[in-house]
Amino acid sequence: MNRTVAIVGRPNVGKSRLFNRLARKRISIVHDQPGVTRDVISAEIADGTYTLLDTGGIGYKGLDTPAALTKASEVQVDFAIEAAGLILFVVDGLGGMTSLDEKIAARLRKAKKPVRLVVNKADFDDTKVDLAAAYRLGLGEPLLVSAEHGTGETELRQAILAALGPVPGSDADVAASATAKTAASPLCVCFIGRPNVGKSSLSNRLLQSDRLIVSPVPGTTRDSVELPFDFRGRDGNLYPFRLIDTAGLKAATKLASPVEYFSRLRSLDAIKQTDVVFLVLDGVEGVTQQDKAIAGEAIKERKPIVVVVNKWDLVKKSFKADGGFEPYKSERDYREKYEHALFERLYFTPGAPLIFVSAMSGYEVDRMLNSAVKLHRMLDTKLSTAKLNKTIGYLAERTPPPSIGGKRFRIYYATQTGNRPFRIKVFCNREDKLPESYRRYLEAGLVEEFGLNGCPIYFDLVGKEKPEPGMSFSALREAQEKARHIAPVPKWKKREGAAGQLSSHETIED
Repeated sequence: MNRTVAIVGRPNVGKSRLFNRLARKRISIVHDQPGVTRDVISAEIADGTYTLLDTGGIGYKGLDTPAALTKASEVQVDFAIEAAGLILFVVDGLGGMTSLDEKIAARLRKAKKPVRLVVNKADFDDTKVDLAAAYRLGLGEPLLVSAEHGTGETELRQAILAALGPVPGSDADVAASATAKTAASPLCVCFIGRPNVGKSSLSNRLLQSDRLIVSPVPGTTRDSVELPFDFRGRDGNLYPFRLIDTAGLKAATKLASPVEYFSRLRSLDAIKQTDVVFLVLDGVEGVTQQDKAIAGEAIKERKPIVVVVNKWDLVKKSFKADGGFEPYKSERDYREKYEHALFERLYFTPGAPLIFVSAMSGYEVDRMLNSAVKLHRMLDTKLSTAKLNKTIGYLAERTPPPSIGGKRFRIYYATQTGNRPFRIKVFCNREDKLPESYRRYLEAGLVEEFGLNGCPIYFDLVGKEKPEPGMSFSALREAQEKARHIAPVPKWKKREGAAGQLSSHETIED
């Protein structure tokens, strides 16, 4: 049997809260305001091995929502009903049954899909629920639950599993399938950016379907929507992806409602989960201060970034039909100036791949995924310790660190200690003497030298061991060597040093 379960119902009956309850985590935004959910949200339920879908309210006619968005949300509900093997029809136990509930029930009966009637908000006892009205919907015995307090949750889970039946195949087959899925874990990517730059349009283009609602109304997407898909790379291999489309990120000071606040939280959480971030910019409007702030959120989480400039079809069309934008001479001139201005503002994303695309026409969209695959592989690179120290030595000699408080930052030794992000342990004289601007200089130099374009580098600074009162020089030296996690250098090697590497008496300084 199709193991997809869709939650449907009219607005504000608690569908999203029930979805989060069954998923055991906060995925859908929950708010008393009707019509918050628009796209279909999905989650894999591990204890029953089925997919759960949350949908927008059927029949919502809010004055604050354009008719086009309402219609698009209804289309998404139709998609969920069509895709589902089991439908959970949720009604309000305290508010009573309405004519809209009856219309939805009739619609579900025509769909000829298995339906379980779920009476939500049954927080107290049966006397406050009009069971007779529930039975009149003609969908069998209702299940009484409270999504907020968990009442009836166990019974609902058991009813879902009973309706779906056992998982196909033997336990061994299921275990083998789970192992294979883990071995080929999908590459997780997410689109981030300002509202209305085309994130959902790009997602639909990659999915090759109208899976997400697209509208010129800013703020159409509210929840972060996760969707799996496969992509065949340039090498001919098939790569599994997990795509997260996020709500447009606004500045925290410009959030106009709790819904926007929670949308922002979901988007920031999506950045933490992802492997590669696609930062989407508007090709016509250019790079804004908000774009810079959004890029900073990805940098804060030390995620590799691909910069995607969308709506390039409008730029090409403008130069062909209207002579382009003043004072740019051609599309090429506009692109070069755009790129220069972009990296001048986003100076903290050294070497990030830059791709000009169009979600509408599909122009260069595949390059985004090829770049993500390349970045994902690059994160496993092992950096040679000798070359790492030689490069840092050259960078420090070319541009010495600034002197702060009469003391200059000095590096003694560096070694890679981790990937995803690249972690470089740096043994230095004073870890508090490395200015942020110089840290970015070192990062950009290493990115260029090792070809780590778009990959973040994190410096783990280890300062000199400070002597305790009465500590001998030999004890201090031993503590310093222990902190470095390297064996003490034999006396006969101290002046010789390793090829391409600093000797124990050399330091990186001006």
